[in-house]
Amino acid sequence: MDKYKNLLKVIAIQDLILSNPTRTPPSVSLDFLNRLSQKLHLNRGAASFLRRYPHIFDIYYETTVSQPFVRLTDVATQICREEAEAITATLPAVVDRLILLLSMSKSKSLPLRAIFKVWKELGLPDDFEDSVICQNPHIFSLQDAHEPHTHILKLVDEFPLRHLRPAVEDWRVTECSKEKSEMNSPVEMQYCFKHQYPSGMRLSKNFRAKVKEWQSLPYMGPYEELREMKPSKVGMRRLEKRAVAIAHEFLSLTVEKTIEVEKISHFRKWFEIELNMRDLFLDHPGIFYLSTKGKRHTVFLREAYERGRLINPNPVYNVRRKLLDLVVMGRHQFPCDN
Repeated sequence: MDKYKNLLKVIAIQDLILSNPTRTPPSVSLDFLNRLSQKLHLNRGAASFLRRYPHIFDIYYETTVSQPFVRLTDVATQICREEAEAITATLPAVVDRLILLLSMSKSKSLPLRAIFKVWKELGLPDDFEDSVICQNPHIFSLQDAHEPHTHILKLVDEFPLRHLRPAVEDWRVTECSKEKSEMNSPVEMQYCFKHQYPSGMRLSKNFRAKVKEWQSLPYMGPYEELREMKPSKVGMRRLEKRAVAIAHEFLSLTVEKTIEVEKISHFRKWFEIELNMRDLFLDHPGIFYLSTKGKRHTVFLREAYERGRLINPNPVYNVRRKLLDLVVMGRHQFPCDN
């Protein structure tokens, strides 16, 4: 997680560099990054952070303006190029992810600014407003919101929504086919989620009993329309389980099966979730892993990971992993080929 937190900072700086096309190659002044140090969570300043990753950032002196600038190294530039190519190659899947995300909202719409906050997590191209939304007018529609400078992304009314299948259903089918399944009844299988805990975590009998009871609790799935319920303890538990299902599906739609808690919280209102997202993740440690290191709280889908890596990696994740490897390498040299 320490390395992953630094990776997020590296990506933020990388995006700032690439968003300055007026310079060739793209670059930004060190002074500019220093002014953003607090926002980028660079506690010791930009220069100190950048020098920790010489395989990613190149600090050079620009004689024409008499000040230091920062650009990406050839290796980091190549990784960016490979990521863009991987995203372009998977555009049909990108469109499907956006459809599923919008479908979890009752109105089949979401504010564009909220999607901008998670575009990288969803594996969207950096120009997705043009390359995905505008290129598919039969699927997506941009509408003005009631607030100034805000747009709403909506599925067009004529777009036929097929039977949408949450990702958890794939695990249930696999689990059901096992001879020795942990699920003992059809009801439990219909509404259960995969739980896995750290090897050193001891589970009391009372805790196991509560989880087993929760597994059998019926709930409305993330793509089902939320019906009104009479205020009751059982009703509240079902709404809470529906919130777990939405969070599970949201994470399943991301490239790396992880997201910052603050970012997913922007969707609570649109997904009709009235619970605190951080508390929701803490209450279900068998489904979610919540990292509280640093100022950013990040949640991971436990079942998607094994020994710090995705069990079923995708092309975009594989490319991004190369950048993480450079972060882990730090100032160390590349291994020599014998």
